[in-house]
Amino acid sequence: LTQNALFGMGNPLLDICAVVDKDFLDKYGLKPNDQILAEEKHKEMFEEIVKKFKVEYHAGGATQNSVKVAQWMIQEPHKVATFFGCIGKDKFGKILKEKAEEAHVDAHYYEQSEEPTGTCAACITGDNRSLVANLAAANCYKKEKHLDLEENWKLVEKAEVYYIAGFFLTVSLESILKVAKHASENNKIFCLNLSAPFICEFFKEALMKVMPYVDILFGNETEAAAFAQERGFETEDIEEIAKKAQSLPKENKKRQRIVVFTQGKEGTVMTKGVETFPVLEINQSEIVDTTGAGDAFVGGFLSQLVQDKTFEQCIRAGHYSANVIIRHAGCTFPEKPDFH
Repeated sequence: LTQNALFGMGNPLLDICAVVDKDFLDKYGLKPNDQILAEEKHKEMFEEIVKKFKVEYHAGGATQNSVKVAQWMIQEPHKVATFFGCIGKDKFGKILKEKAEEAHVDAHYYEQSEEPTGTCAACITGDNRSLVANLAAANCYKKEKHLDLEENWKLVEKAEVYYIAGFFLTVSLESILKVAKHASENNKIFCLNLSAPFICEFFKEALMKVMPYVDILFGNETEAAAFAQERGFETEDIEEIAKKAQSLPKENKKRQRIVVFTQGKEGTVMTKGVETFPVLEINQSEIVDTTGAGDAFVGGFLSQLVQDKTFEQCIRAGHYSANVIIRHAGCTFPEKPDFH
């Protein structure tokens, strides 16, 4: 395995995690299990959550979580995973840089001072988590200011596997397309996550511009349903949705698209034929917090994909990683994995 073999680009956010109550969710109009972008009405929420509840700060952001978990699963060499994203020149940005370094991820942030580092409030109730992202700096990523720079683009070219969460479609479609086209033209593997129902609903044009370059599409059951509805797939069956998503037009004909849909404690659906793989058993009492479970699944999957393992092995690693993450607060993990 070589350094920089896995490339991720997305929104680096500092997660502000707290166990909250239903009143708090209701006050800000939040669903128990959702991911949304912060609006005006959520501004005070970020202050209130810190005042009212016991909060923990964790380095977050979907793509960054996934590449960190992949690096953790791989262990050696360090810096197999590269990450690009935008942060502010502030305390939170400094924390994100330190955390990326601790995780041995080769993070190259575009740093600017107009906007502060982005945050994400993870409002936990039981085994649900409602995520409200205030992108701030993360929204300021610029292709010409960062991705296009020679020393940065060299890192992109070094990679064999690319992963971008759908959340980044709201920030820089042109950056995603540049990377996706590079992967497609060089027969490398480009992976995308649907990330959230709102991406499928409100950013579907951007999503469909990238789709022809997608070799592996990830999502969960609610995202798959939202995607099916927006595409007019007349089915609610997750295996059927996966098959239809697989057969959407594709640029690089050398690779058949693989679609992978997780369903929480239900099995994971993968179109290789169409198979459902059961997840690892876990006792409800052992679940600390499901924040980052989907990201961890992808991270485990990518850790094996970048080593040319079978797709079945990728899924097993994904299930293992997710199972570990939900036993810890935020997207955090023990020192070493125990995956065989």
